[in-house]
Amino acid sequence: MTDLGALRAALVAIDPVDERERVSRAATFERLDWGDDVFAERAHDHHVTSSAFVVSRRGVILHRHRRLGIWVQPGGHVDPGETPEAAAARETLEETGLVARHLEPSVLFHVDVHPGPRGHTHYDLRYLLVAAPVDPSPPPNESPDVFWFAPEEALTRAEPALAPALAKLFASDHFARVRDFDA
Repeated sequence: MTDLGALRAALVAIDPVDERERVSRAATFERLDWGDDVFAERAHDHHVTSSAFVVSRRGVILHRHRRLGIWVQPGGHVDPGETPEAAAARETLEETGLVARHLEPSVLFHVDVHPGPRGHTHYDLRYLLVAAPVDPSPPPNESPDVFWFAPEEALTRAEPALAPALAKLFASDHFARVRDFDA
């Protein structure tokens, strides 16, 4: 079960990179106050999701989303009883084949509210994770297009709405610290 008080504190600690993230953070705070299961995909058309900026000395992992055809970070829905931190690591493994771990303590790095499939709205919590700099090996049912990207290439390849978050990542002390050691 997720401690919503701790999640609110993590949201407070985010320094928004732009107006979009500032608005997304405010909307996410509001969503947490609705009183229902904020993660339940089928209970409401507005739900909190989780994703991961996975880094190593090779850069950052991006994959071409199999339905949307855009280059984004791994992520998805939070399963019942799962924390958003656990969901970010699980989705990374499921979509890339990489075992990634959170920093201690975990870092909620970015938040973004955007349209999801079937008319849903996703309030995406984006965590910073680290992985060994090995080649990704996505399973057959996932997009085969998963690669490590150096900062410059990631900024040009990624979905344009993701570029400010990636620029924030690459300029952060976290990126400088974690990219030079193996998970």
